[in-house]
Amino acid sequence: MIESLLMERPTTFSQLRSEMRKIPSSLVSGKVISVGGLGLMASGLGESAKIGDRALVAGRIPAEVVATDSEGIRLLPFGTWDGIGRGDRVELMPGAGDIFPGQDWIGRVVDAFGEPLDGLDLPDGPCGYPLRNTPPDAFDRRVMGGKLETGIRAIDVFTPICRGQRLGIFAGSGVGKSTLMAMLARQANADVIVIGLVGERGREVQDFLTRDLGPEGMARSAVVVATSDQPPLMRRQAAFAATSIAEFYRDQGKQVLLMLDSVTRFATAQREIGLAAGEPPATRGYTPTVFTELPRLLERSGPGSAHKEGGDITALYTVLVDGDDMNEPVADTVRGILDGHIVLDRKIAESGRYPAINIAKSVSRSLPDCHIAIELAIMSAARRALARHADIEDLARIGAYRTGTDPDTDAAIRFAKLADGFLGQGVRAPQSSEEAFATLYGLLEEAGVKVDMPELPTQYDNVV
Repeated sequence: MIESLLMERPTTFSQLRSEMRKIPSSLVSGKVISVGGLGLMASGLGESAKIGDRALVAGRIPAEVVATDSEGIRLLPFGTWDGIGRGDRVELMPGAGDIFPGQDWIGRVVDAFGEPLDGLDLPDGPCGYPLRNTPPDAFDRRVMGGKLETGIRAIDVFTPICRGQRLGIFAGSGVGKSTLMAMLARQANADVIVIGLVGERGREVQDFLTRDLGPEGMARSAVVVATSDQPPLMRRQAAFAATSIAEFYRDQGKQVLLMLDSVTRFATAQREIGLAAGEPPATRGYTPTVFTELPRLLERSGPGSAHKEGGDITALYTVLVDGDDMNEPVADTVRGILDGHIVLDRKIAESGRYPAINIAKSVSRSLPDCHIAIELAIMSAARRALARHADIEDLARIGAYRTGTDPDTDAAIRFAKLADGFLGQGVRAPQSSEEAFATLYGLLEEAGVKVDMPELPTQYDNVV
């Protein structure tokens, strides 16, 4: 094996190291004793196999140890058990739970193992990063940094994102999550974008990469893909791999924007794994390990270490809510872990406004610190006016509210009409937050909404 590798004469040392990692080095082996459904039982591995260890079945199918008892070791495949039968060889694969990201991974698309999907060479990075890394210690983290500009008015004004913050994007299917992610990848003020497509439709992967993300987005992005037809272990590992890649760039001193689509599909994959391992279904069919793995994954992102130089991982996780139910178990758990949430509303999308962000239901826990005083005053006035309009909207629609009854309500109605155009935005029309606040202040003045704020700085002069 080694001689054949040397004869191929790899052009770089990292390529040689990458090939060397693929050489089987297992000293512990057993055999298949039963196969059923997703699970496979193996004997002969004794006490060597631990939960999470990798194995190779029949020399061709990678698998993971998910349960162990006196009867043997239960394995799940990173593929299918087609062609596997009793007596086939099972070999443990030590050290197979790492990924080796590098600078050359930017602009590339890889699978859950870190292997390139375009068929071209992709050299390994300098060191391995565990796929199931532990979150940083709470007392070792920095506090959240300054504002991360996204170029999206509705986010920068109403749900601002600070460096190291973690937000959820909650929406039903077909409401614009992928388009919003592509806008962020092209426009956000970050050094590196890491995108994890977990359980994505195979047809939509190329559409997202070529049409939504485009060359300008791909130029600074590393993308991990596991499509919906792949086994649950692959879908779960794609989320781990994307997070490990983000950790590598963070440790290189980069400001990283990690976007994972979606956490719900990660939870679904973990549910399938748990059921195959013999766990009992709990809340709405989700197994207990789902609610154990979610915080272990989500807590890995965030601010970097306060005791050494490095960057931060600002993270956005999409949550696909079943039937637009924002209180279903996964959505409720994720909302409690993250530092805010952006809600995409189907009614707003159906009205033709994109991104379809529901301002009233979206919250950023970086407020009020993420805004300066004048920005906070403008945002608060706009939120109050939109809330007042929402309260009176149904009455105004049926003619039960008479214009002139209340000046503040009249101003809120006028502002809501103007704000609808402000909140909508083209996918390739970024705007700085300074310009967005100036525009919003002008709309508030035009509608007659009172803004309680201190003396205006010069950039907000002459906006009306």
